[in-house]
Amino acid sequence: MKINRFLSLEWDAIAGIVAAVVAIVLHLLHVVDEHVILPIVLALIGLLFINFMRHTRNNELTAEQVEHTAHAVNRIQSALKQPDVILVGPRHLRSANEQFIRNMRGETIWFNVCLSMYKPQPLFDALLRPALENPLVTSIQFILDDSQKELWQQCIQPMIATCHGSEKVPEPRWYSLSKTVSYILADSQLSNGTEALLSFWGEPFMAQTTGRDVPRFIFHVQKGAEILPHLVELERSYVRARPEE
Repeated sequence: MKINRFLSLEWDAIAGIVAAVVAIVLHLLHVVDEHVILPIVLALIGLLFINFMRHTRNNELTAEQVEHTAHAVNRIQSALKQPDVILVGPRHLRSANEQFIRNMRGETIWFNVCLSMYKPQPLFDALLRPALENPLVTSIQFILDDSQKELWQQCIQPMIATCHGSEKVPEPRWYSLSKTVSYILADSQLSNGTEALLSFWGEPFMAQTTGRDVPRFIFHVQKGAEILPHLVELERSYVRARPEE
């Protein structure tokens, strides 16, 4: 490694500098006169110019290689297709939920979500209150199973009423839902498109703790995913089957 470092030194520049120093010293000692110094100076100028041109060419070649590499990376990134759905596990469940809700905007649909998840005050403050207080969210429409009506009236609705933005939450649409699919559907500020948090009732996607069903895994459905129109159609199918009174 020391040999490589030794060979990499600019020996032509070093030799020129040494020659210049020697010539100046000899001139000061009156050993040589100006007629000898002048050719040395001109030779040094030529040597430095050649060295400069060599480095300039090397820099141009390096810049061309960097640009070529950048174009290649861009082509590879363009060819890579982003996944339609991202699985979120227990360790990142809360942060993914919070980020999704923080970036929501416009009208949002909360389909067949488990209300017991929002019953503890800390979880309500982390998972539902941010949606209420998000100024870009205009509506939070719950579509819930009839079996959750008592929990809504006794617990969730009073908690919502104490929050700023409670007017965004109309009366839930109550249906007899099969406990299979659960999702939150909303437009995202980040992707400028519709996204969803999708989950399923029962193991292994939900775990029951102290009488509450708590999501264990969720799917973050990305903008443009083929499943998104089916989620929208699922909600509309219940509305068509039993229009609101």
